[in-house]
Amino acid sequence: MRHRFLGVMFAVVAVLAAASGLSAHHSVAGQFDTSKSVTLKGVISKVEWVNPHIYIHVDVKGDDGAVTTWALGTVPTAMARRAGLTRESIAGKPGEVVTIDCSPARDGTKHLGWVSTITYADGHSYQLSNR
Repeated sequence: MRHRFLGVMFAVVAVLAAASGLSAHHSVAGQFDTSKSVTLKGVISKVEWVNPHIYIHVDVKGDDGAVTTWALGTVPTAMARRAGLTRESIAGKPGEVVTIDCSPARDGTKHLGWVSTITYADGHSYQLSNR
């Protein structure tokens, strides 16, 4: 009887663990409006090289001179590594102005997007997603 109870408890815990993992990960198209494109010019202020996705923070100066930081999601670290990218290569040179094409958040959250392309001052670029 005790073994059956432990077996049932193990099954319940396994199902709950699997369900929580599935609900934690969302599709790009579910979170970002891939039919729209926003072009940002700014300085990469921070790169979070974390799983499940790399986050790039870009300081963008508005027409009024105010600086707004955008949080931009992009590919997983494993995909970036396979493409030969590193945290340093994405960050670029300190203070370098980059142009980033991204998709805005689907729910209208301001200053949040999904990176498709980063272009650096010298003209080289990284295509990180096809949207």
